[in-house]
Amino acid sequence: MHRRTLLRLPALGALAAAGATLTACGEDPPVAENDARPPGLPDAARTAYGADPSQFGELHLPAGTPRGVVVVIHGGFWRAAYDHTLGTPLAASLAAEGWAAWNLEYRRVGDGTGGGGGAPATFDDVAAGVDALADLGVDTSVVVTLGHSAGGHLAAWSAARQGHDWPSRVPVTHVVSQAGVLDLRAAASAGLGDGAATALLGHEPTTDDARYDPAQQLPLDVPLWCVHGVDDTIVPLSQSADYVAAATAAGATAELVEVEGDHFVVIDPGSAAWARTLEVLDTIA
Repeated sequence: MHRRTLLRLPALGALAAAGATLTACGEDPPVAENDARPPGLPDAARTAYGADPSQFGELHLPAGTPRGVVVVIHGGFWRAAYDHTLGTPLAASLAAEGWAAWNLEYRRVGDGTGGGGGAPATFDDVAAGVDALADLGVDTSVVVTLGHSAGGHLAAWSAARQGHDWPSRVPVTHVVSQAGVLDLRAAASAGLGDGAATALLGHEPTTDDARYDPAQQLPLDVPLWCVHGVDDTIVPLSQSADYVAAATAAGATAELVEVEGDHFVVIDPGSAAWARTLEVLDTIA
């Protein structure tokens, strides 16, 4: 039986307060950097996978032999204002549960710090960031991509990238999408994130954008779980429910995991929603 260590970090209190303000804008609130870790675990090591300041990951290791690797991909509607610190508490919790957690940063949409992304740069970065695991000395026989919101989109996309002209030295074996934006055309039609999907691609998503859009990449050939709060008003539950329905109809292995709460409860490591996510991971390794 795996030990269960739920963490409640100070940064999440700020997240909850900011969430109420930003919900109307359809954006994830930024989280102040918080590197609090359970006692007995080594510090996270930052490694660059490219020359841009946003091309890096932070590897959080457990006290013993890792059960596998979880690539944590943060959300924020792909915008430069939101960074990898959104994923830091999750990576710490995963390490406490015995996983190696690779908290991935990437270029996002916008100017200035964290910017320079969009299609294809953001996708290039995520592909390169996952492949960087090959050089980190960790066992990559089990590689789970776990992403929230826009990160859920990138987590699902990364598992199909090899079919769309991106290299795949390190294949993804499982995906956990947390309130993910899995259908770019539907997201644009609904105006999610004040046009975030259109800003990501540089144009309105169409059928010509299958290489960027998980909903157009079915069936995915690895198992995928969609963990989604039933009260989410930022990314509607339909993004996950419709994806799972289409995926299973296409013969893929996909499951909808509905949890109580809003858009941000799934990234609160002290929540029942996060405990449910850890239970999903327990079925993998």
